[in-house]
Amino acid sequence: MGDRVAIVSVAQSPGAESKDNFYDQAYRVARECLDKAGLGREDVDTVVSASSDIFHGGISCANAYYWDTTGAFLKNASRQDGESLFAFMYAVMRIMTGHYETALVIGLCKGSENPPNDACTVMFADPFYQRDVGLTETLAAALQMNLYMERYGITREQCAAVAAKNLGNALKNPYAHRKGKYTVSDILRSPTLADPLTELQAAPKSEGMIAMLLASEAKAGKLTDKPVWFKGYGSSLDTYTLGDRDLLRGELTNAAKRAYDMAGIKNPKEDIDVAEICEPYAFQELLWSEDLGFCGAGEGGKFLESGATQIGGSLPINPSGGVLANNPYVSRGLQRLIEATLQVRGEAGEHQVPKSVKTALAHGTHGFAGQCHAVAIIGR
Repeated sequence: MGDRVAIVSVAQSPGAESKDNFYDQAYRVARECLDKAGLGREDVDTVVSASSDIFHGGISCANAYYWDTTGAFLKNASRQDGESLFAFMYAVMRIMTGHYETALVIGLCKGSENPPNDACTVMFADPFYQRDVGLTETLAAALQMNLYMERYGITREQCAAVAAKNLGNALKNPYAHRKGKYTVSDILRSPTLADPLTELQAAPKSEGMIAMLLASEAKAGKLTDKPVWFKGYGSSLDTYTLGDRDLLRGELTNAAKRAYDMAGIKNPKEDIDVAEICEPYAFQELLWSEDLGFCGAGEGGKFLESGATQIGGSLPINPSGGVLANNPYVSRGLQRLIEATLQVRGEAGEHQVPKSVKTALAHGTHGFAGQCHAVAIIGR
């Protein structure tokens, strides 16, 4: 096995709709990432991509269409479908084998070429029972939010406050798609999607080409003076059928524990300096904060109200604006990791948190009501 693995360079495209076609966008991001490290295509040992046929206009084997634009042709290349943080971990493991010194991780999603998100997520549903009743990610989230409010007394206003915070943070992020200065009342008065969810509490449909270059410890020092080290990772997958799950106490707790154990995290509330959480729906930031150990069960709303999760708080969450501001569905987990990397390097620009960031957490989720979770810990 090899030694430590570092993130040495990152690049991303803006979330707003681009006139560039899919292939040009993918090429530019991959090229930018390699240029930052002073490398060419020939210097990359392996490529791992994250993409999904469902979110590529229904193109079968969509990865076959972008290998050339990302420099992956004639290389040891693989594709990960589903949660894009899996692609990151796959690349880390390849370097850890000692057979590769560099790995390019690519996340690809051009939302403007896709149907509405829920026209795609209905395909997650069981084709014999659930799909016919129109179950989508948004409807599953509405069920989850109603249960969350009923069991713990979480209020609509606390959930809406997450959206107001994150969309406000996004004003400082040039890559964010949706942004604005909203009040809690503005959020609650936006059109209802599925009660109690309103439009501004749900993530938009965004663009998102993501590139990240990883390197072995021996190679990283030659490529950057600001390596961000892989510290820990954990993932977990819940059962498929909603009726067989506790929608409020899912597999994120298990994924987080595995990541914390690997990284040596004893007290996540104290040991994590900043967190980028995947919250396709506003209330989920509160719920996921509990499962990540930042506060107790049912205390997510109070944790938010304490000010701890603000950019200047004790544990800033989603200073980039999170997924509510930018939702390239297939690559949103990798985007959380890029934003966490920028925070560790002190290169997040106007949305850089004021505290010194030594350790950061990135989270990704996929499937109805957070069926699948992945957590990555990185740091200096």
